[in-house]
Amino acid sequence: MFDFTSLNWLAILAATVASFVLGYLWYGPIFGKAWLAALGKTADEIKPSPTPFIITFFTTLITCIAMAVILSMLQVTSLLGGALLGLAVGIAFISCSTISDGAYCGWSWSLVAIQSGYRTVYCVLMGMVLAVW
Repeated sequence: MFDFTSLNWLAILAATVASFVLGYLWYGPIFGKAWLAALGKTADEIKPSPTPFIITFFTTLITCIAMAVILSMLQVTSLLGGALLGLAVGIAFISCSTISDGAYCGWSWSLVAIQSGYRTVYCVLMGMVLAVW
């Protein structure tokens, strides 16, 4: 049985917030226009609501906790090791699932790339923060 009290909860919170900030940048200045175009929407059509942000914070937190458990179990403690594990998790679990969902839902490849790219990069970021903290 894994001992969750052994996790560095401050690092988990910091990695969660860092991933959240990455999302702000990713869907804002970096890929915001391309993301809206891939959705077929304008900025005016996106209604501001706290609900997606709250859900995203908690799903990101859960991902961070899972990443911390995996890193701990594999005893990964280097920046490169954390980045590589994050990359593997991001590609194998998140990107592959997003690509499959996109194929069934008829999403454009640009939308799939933006969505899965963000989550893969945040897994790399999480892995790095959690491995060295």
